[in-house]
Amino acid sequence: MLALLTGRGQTLAVAESLTGGLVAAEIASVPGASAAFRGSVTAYATDLKQRLLGVDGTLLAERGAVDPEVAREMAEGVRTALGADWGIATTGVAGPEPQDGRPVGTVYVAVAGPGRTNGSRHGKVVALRLNGDRTEIRRESVRSVLELLASELVENVRAQDTEQNGGT
Repeated sequence: MLALLTGRGQTLAVAESLTGGLVAAEIASVPGASAAFRGSVTAYATDLKQRLLGVDGTLLAERGAVDPEVAREMAEGVRTALGADWGIATTGVAGPEPQDGRPVGTVYVAVAGPGRTNGSRHGKVVALRLNGDRTEIRRESVRSVLELLASELVENVRAQDTEQNGGT
């Protein structure tokens, strides 16, 4: 994933809530990560999601922090705040108690990337229902958001190739 970003001259930023910095640590553990990894924001507190990442305050008040649209706005917000081509985000409930009316194991991971030529935003949110204890839920959230990013990077390459080859 980092090699693909570096090869394309693109960068990545991370917004984390329930994973508390684990995604950034995983990325930074790869030698040469600094060529593509801009940084991260661990916005564990709900008010920081609004203040640092630009998540809509009304959305947070109405739905809480554990919501697919919040995840999408976190990914886009960190991408903008840190000046990256791609942003990824995690939000959810690792436990031991439910949060915002959501059961333990409810997780949303999101990716936001460069827009396509037709003006649409490139991004995706995946809803997860994870089992296990707090540590297992957090680890699976890290794996899932990185897998989502890898999938979207490959899709983005395919879309660019199609556009460059006249839509065939």
